[in-house]
Amino acid sequence: MRFRPFFAAALAGIIGLSSAAFAEQSRGTAAEAKAMLMKAIAAVKADKAKALDMFNTGEGGFREGDLYVFCANLSDGVLVAIGNPNLKQALGMDVRAGQNSTGTRFGAEIYAAMQKPEGQISQVSYVGPTPGPDDKLIAKVSFVARAGGDLGCGVGYYK
Repeated sequence: MRFRPFFAAALAGIIGLSSAAFAEQSRGTAAEAKAMLMKAIAAVKADKAKALDMFNTGEGGFREGDLYVFCANLSDGVLVAIGNPNLKQALGMDVRAGQNSTGTRFGAEIYAAMQKPEGQISQVSYVGPTPGPDDKLIAKVSFVARAGGDLGCGVGYYK
């Protein structure tokens, strides 16, 4: 399929790579990313539709600096929420296709982490370019968990 490289690059942006729009914003910490994920899980359990809307718009504290929530269906891996406003084109894509510019396919690992029992938070590590013009590759970690029912969510931060 000739759109596969674009598709994989877009998915990498969702979970691991931020766009230049985040370059001027502060970098989130591991503690902040994990706290945002916990807040996202609570929001999904309270009202899934409202939570997904807030994740997609970044409202309610679901986009802070370079931290944002992403969520996918557990059944098929389809992305249903992306907090990065510059990656909305990836909504509806399969998270399992995510890979970075070095060809490392971390999307399947993120999807597998979403499948784990509720309450279990996994860390998926990979490298991705820093936000901004230089695209220097650095380590990034996404905290990922089942958010309740048929949804898995994550929040990534740069190390």
